[in-house]
Amino acid sequence: MGIPFDIEYTNELSYLLKKYDLSLIAQQTIHQANLSAKEYAVKMEEYLYHLASFRPEFINSHTGRDYYSFSENCELFKVAEVVAAKTGVPILHETHRGRALFCTTMTQKFLDVFPTLKITADFSHWCCVSESLLQEQQDFVKTAIRHTNYIHARIGNEQSPQINHPGDQENERAVNAHIDWWKQIVARAKETGQKEFWICTEFGPPPYLQTLPFTNRTVANQFEVNLYMKKLLENTFDK
Repeated sequence: MGIPFDIEYTNELSYLLKKYDLSLIAQQTIHQANLSAKEYAVKMEEYLYHLASFRPEFINSHTGRDYYSFSENCELFKVAEVVAAKTGVPILHETHRGRALFCTTMTQKFLDVFPTLKITADFSHWCCVSESLLQEQQDFVKTAIRHTNYIHARIGNEQSPQINHPGDQENERAVNAHIDWWKQIVARAKETGQKEFWICTEFGPPPYLQTLPFTNRTVANQFEVNLYMKKLLENTFDK
């Protein structure tokens, strides 16, 4: 979750986290438009320190913009590295449309510069950006997998970052492709001695979730879809 700069909100959140012994994964996203890379860096740094003050398990960061230059986005990754080092809170960078890690080839360039970069794998976005299930980019995907510490279990296909329902047989190819990537990620985590691994069932509301024309009625129930994904993940990884 994101956490606003609101004292009443943050006081209540701190109270509830402690009362119910909840773990927190913090979300860094800057929605403000028309920011220069330098302005973005200032806001991102401030927000990362704010999120880190709640001692989350880690921060999931929507880092950068796809239209910033490579060097400008590199500066943003440097900011995150400094914050992580000073606070002790890991910062993971999500593979997401519109962000610095919006496609496989650009991600590879950043990994070459930042070999210890940690990734949140939401490969559904890469499918949409490349109009493929990444069949011809598996070497890039394998590199990303070695850097992945968190999974957003959204399933996309060649034309969308989110299919309508993972239980629909028409989506079988996309579902199987994503499960295969997730299996590789979890297997690598086990090989490196990792004791636990976080996965978010992240099927979102409209406009991620498709709607019927003229009615705004969703084609599926978001909560039921995420419960389906939860069971699918349990069946996948409990074997």
